[in-house]
Amino acid sequence: MRIKIPDQPTRLKLISIIILLVGLGCAAWIYQRAENVPYGALGYVNEGGILYPVMPDDSKQYLRSMELYGGKANVLADQFRRWFVGLWQGKSLAFIIACATIITSGGFFYAANHLNPLLEANDDHENHGDEKN
Repeated sequence: MRIKIPDQPTRLKLISIIILLVGLGCAAWIYQRAENVPYGALGYVNEGGILYPVMPDDSKQYLRSMELYGGKANVLADQFRRWFVGLWQGKSLAFIIACATIITSGGFFYAANHLNPLLEANDDHENHGDEKN
């Protein structure tokens, strides 16, 4: 059985709803299943029964050698790289997927509501131009 959707705005709205449901469902699933394990941890320290990750940039020796070889820009670039790589793991990945889903779904919904009148206006303009000749 095939369902026939008559016009383009209705199709775009349906696509928008499907993208929103699937994307937010995936984001919720990732958020539920993910652990916030920091990227690049060298080990863990047990303090008072709580495990804390030991990051390389927590040591003064690591920061000193990074600054010695590349200056302050090297230290900043390393911190930016660690932050950026950390975005694509764990719970932050779920937030990125949710935001991308909302933006994409909103784009389809906007196109469904605003693109059709523009196409109809262009068709009317082209039809009137042919009648004058």
